Amino acid sequence: MTRRIKKVAIVGSGIMGSGIACHFANIGVEVLLLDIVPRELNDKEKAKGLTLEDKVVRNRTVNDALKASLKSKPSPIYNQKFANRITTGNLEDDIAKVADVDWIMEVVVERLDIKKIVFEKLEKHRTPGTIISSNTSGIPIKFMNEGRSADFQKHFAVTHFFNPPRYLKLFEVVPGPDCKKEVTDFLMMYGEKFLGKTSVLAKDTPAFIGNRIGIFGIQSLFHQVKELGLTVEEVDKLTGPVIGRPKSATFRTVDVVGLDTLVHVANGIYENCPNDEAHELFKLPDFINKMMENKWLGSKSKQGFYKKTISAEGKKEILTLDLDTLEYRSKKRAKFATLELTKTIDKPIDRFKVLVGGKDKAGEFYRKNFAAMFAYVQNRIPEISDELYKIDDAMKAGFGWENGPFEIWDAVGIEKGIELMKAEGKEPATWVTEMLDAGITSFYSVKEGATHFYDILTKTQTKKPGQESFIILNNIRKSNEVWKNSGVVIEDIGDGILNLEFQSKMNTIGGDVLAGINKAIDLAQKDFQGLVVGNQGANFSVGANIGMIFMMAVEQEYDELNYAIKYFQDTMMRMRYSSIPTISAPHGMALGGGCEISLHADKVVAAAETYMGLVEFGVGVIPGGGGSKEMALRASDSFRKGDVELNILQENFLTIGMAKVSTSAYEAFDLGLLQKGKDIVVVNKDRQIATAKAHAKLMAESGYTQPAKRNDVKILGKQALGMFLVGTDSMKDSKYISDHDMKIANKLAYVMAGGDLSEPTLVTEQYLLDIEREAFLSLCTERKTLERIQHMLKTGKPLRN
Repeated sequence: MTRRIKKVAIVGSGIMGSGIACHFANIGVEVLLLDIVPRELNDKEKAKGLTLEDKVVRNRTVNDALKASLKSKPSPIYNQKFANRITTGNLEDDIAKVADVDWIMEVVVERLDIKKIVFEKLEKHRTPGTIISSNTSGIPIKFMNEGRSADFQKHFAVTHFFNPPRYLKLFEVVPGPDCKKEVTDFLMMYGEKFLGKTSVLAKDTPAFIGNRIGIFGIQSLFHQVKELGLTVEEVDKLTGPVIGRPKSATFRTVDVVGLDTLVHVANGIYENCPNDEAHELFKLPDFINKMMENKWLGSKSKQGFYKKTISAEGKKEILTLDLDTLEYRSKKRAKFATLELTKTIDKPIDRFKVLVGGKDKAGEFYRKNFAAMFAYVQNRIPEISDELYKIDDAMKAGFGWENGPFEIWDAVGIEKGIELMKAEGKEPATWVTEMLDAGITSFYSVKEGATHFYDILTKTQTKKPGQESFIILNNIRKSNEVWKNSGVVIEDIGDGILNLEFQSKMNTIGGDVLAGINKAIDLAQKDFQGLVVGNQGANFSVGANIGMIFMMAVEQEYDELNYAIKYFQDTMMRMRYSSIPTISAPHGMALGGGCEISLHADKVVAAAETYMGLVEFGVGVIPGGGGSKEMALRASDSFRKGDVELNILQENFLTIGMAKVSTSAYEAFDLGLLQKGKDIVVVNKDRQIATAKAHAKLMAESGYTQPAKRNDVKILGKQALGMFLVGTDSMKDSKYISDHDMKIANKLAYVMAGGDLSEPTLVTEQYLLDIEREAFLSLCTERKTLERIQHMLKTGKPLRN
C-alpha cells in the first residue's frame, strides 16, 4: 500500500499541538486542529451577548491556542501565509471530519484517563487503515491501546516530537505491540523525508531515548552542582557552546522548557524505572523542590534559575538564583583556565581531551560529568535501544548537542573514558570490555565515505542505515579532496560534480575563499560537469571578512580595497557566467556576501531553516559583491511581468536598506532573495548536498549552456532616484534615521536607480557593478562607517551612529 499524507488531524491545540500543526502546514499538508468546547463564557463573550452555542465560542479554545502559537517567537511557521492550511474545530461538532484524514495524532494532556476517552471518541469516526498516533512523552502504549479494535492497534504508534516542533529535529517513533511493520517503516520514512526530522526508532520504555538520557544528564548536574560548589553561571558556561551544546546550556534551557516539565519527566522515570542503577539520581534535590513550591518554573512564571528585572531607573538586568540561599543576585562572570586552553581549538569534538585533562574545577567537573554519562549510556543498551547510534542521534536531534555521548567517548578515548568511570567507582559494561578485547578501539569508524558503528549483537563495525540519501562531507573530505587552500576544500562528490566547502572562521568570505571559488569553477569547466557551493557547518556564511575591509580602509589602501571588491564582483559574475551549472546550498545564516553567492548561482537549493539577507547597512556600507546590482536587475526582470516599476524597485531597495533577513527560506522568496520557479527548498538539511548535487547533474545532462551576459537591465534613473531621495530626506526629518543612515541610503538609491540618467535606459550588469563598487568605496572613507565596522568586530552587533 502506497500511503500519501494529504491531510492530518491534530487533537489538542496546546503549545505542542499547535506547533505540530504548524509544522505540517510548513510542508504543505492540510491540517484539522481540534480541541475541547469551553464550558462557560468569558467576559468578552458575555459583553457581546454570545452564548455557548455560538461557533466562535465553541472554537475559542483551539483558536486562541493557535493564535498564540502563531505570535510566539521563534515562529513555529515558515511563512504566516502557510497558516491558511490549518482549519480549526472542536471535538463535538467537528470530530466526524477525522474520517477524511490520512493521519490522526493525539496531543492532549499527559493523563492516561483523558487520552483513553479521546481515543474512544476518535475510533467511532476513524476510517479503518488510517494511521493514529500519540505524542506522549512516556505513557506506555499497552495502556493507551487497551480496549481498542484490532485495526486501531495495527495502525497505532507513538510519534514523539520535541518542542519546538519546527526547530528540534528529533522524531521518536515507538510502534505499539501490534503495530504493522509497514506503518512503522512509513512513519520513520515520513519523519525524515517529509518532516525534515531525524527519525529514531525507540522502544516503549519510560521517557523513550531522548528524555531518558537528557533528563539523566540534567539531574546528574543538579546533584553535582552542590558537590563541586558551582554557580548557575559556571554550569551554563561549562555546558554551552564550548562543548557543542546550545547557548542556553543547562539552566537557561530548563527555564525555557519549564521546570515543571522537567520535574514531570524526572518523576516518571523515578517511579517507572525502579531497577535503573541511577534510580536515586532522578529524585529531586531540595533546591528543585523549593523552586517548585515557589512556582519558579522559568520563562512561563517570569523567574526560574534566571530572572529579568527592571530597576526604578528603567535599567534591565538579568539576575541569577543563588542555589545556596535561593535568593536572586546579580550575574557573576564565569571564567576557567581550562576553557582558555580550548580557545584555539575550533571544533568542540577536538576539545574534549583537553577539557577532561583540566587541572582546575572545570576539569574536575568534566571528568565527573562525562564519567557519569558514559556509565549511564553504556547500561541503557539494550534496555532503551539495541544500537548505540540511536542514543547519539536522539541527543543531537532532540537536545541540540553537536556530538552524542558515544561520539564524545570516542573523542576522549575509550580507555580514557573507562579510567574516568573507575575513578568515580563505575565499571565498564561487559559489551564495552568485549569490544576492546576484540581489538575494536572506537564506537564509530568511516569506511568508503559511510559511517559505521559498533553493533553489539554482531560484535562488528556495521554500516549505519539510512545514509543512502545523504552526502556527509566530513566523511569524504580527506578521501575525495581535489584541491584546498586555507579557506576552502574542493571535493569530488561523484557523478561529475564538485563541491566547494568553506573552511574559514564562521565561513567568512575573504581572498582565499574567492580564490577557491575561481579554482573550483576552473576545475569543473575542465574535468567535471557542475559545481555545488555548500557546507555542513552551523551556518552557510556570515558574509565577507569585514576585518580585512576595515584594515584596508583604516590604512587608506583604497587601490587594494578597490581591487578586493572588484575581485569579489568578478567572482560572483563567474558563478553566473561559466560553462557549468553552479548550485548554491545555503542553510542557517547566509548573510551579506553569503547571500550574494546564492544570488549569483544558477540555482539555489536552500535548507528550510535559512536566514538570508543583505545586511551590509549594519556596518555602514551597501552590498558590494553584486548584491545591490542584483536587486536592481531582479526589479528590472519584474518590470517585464507587468509589475509597477517604482513599487517593485522600492521593495527591493527596502530589503537592502532595512537589512531584512528572512526567518526561513520560504520568506526569502517574499524578499526577492530566492526566485520562484528556479530555486527550491529542502526541509531536511541532511539531504541538502545530495539534492543540490542531483540538480547540478540534471542541469548538466539536460544540456547546460553558458548564459549570455546581460545588456538589457532597465534602470529608471532620475525618476527613481528622486523618489528615493525624497523618502530618505523625510525619514531623516522624522528622526527615523541618522545623517549617516541617510548617506548610505542615498548611495544605495543612486546604484539601484542606475545613476541620475534623465530617462529609463537599458544597461549592462557591469555598468551597475561599477557604480556599486564606487559607492561602496566612497562609504569606506567615512569615519562613521569605520566606527560601525569596528563596533561590529568587537561586539558582533550593529551600531547606529
